[in-house]
Amino acid sequence: MKKCSHSAHESLTELNITPMLDLAFVLLVIFIISTIPPVKDMALKLPVASKHQKDPPHKAKYISVEANGNVYIDRAEWPLAELQNQLLLIRESDPEVNVIIRGDAKTKYKQIRTVLDICQQVNFVKVDLATEVNK
Repeated sequence: MKKCSHSAHESLTELNITPMLDLAFVLLVIFIISTIPPVKDMALKLPVASKHQKDPPHKAKYISVEANGNVYIDRAEWPLAELQNQLLLIRESDPEVNVIIRGDAKTKYKQIRTVLDICQQVNFVKVDLATEVNK
């Protein structure tokens, strides 16, 4: 009876995992590619919310921002330079007041961001963005 050499037995008993690793990496790449959302510049129509609308807070001040940049607090127009002082007076008179920012759909986000920054500087805790109900 002929005996096999020692090296022949080792090659038969070892498991070659290279093909399994190749398969695992291919599956990982496919998974990563399929789960990354595509980032595209597309025309968006914002803001729209769900049909369930929250009740307005009891104490609320509405800040409206028009597309041309005019800012209103409860229908009274305020220049952007004086907005911080006016909001500071409102917060000092009632610290629990809520602020709801209403921006026209064509308003540039930079203008809304400026109003949000002013609200943060004045330390308003309750700030909300108003949207329309999708019908």
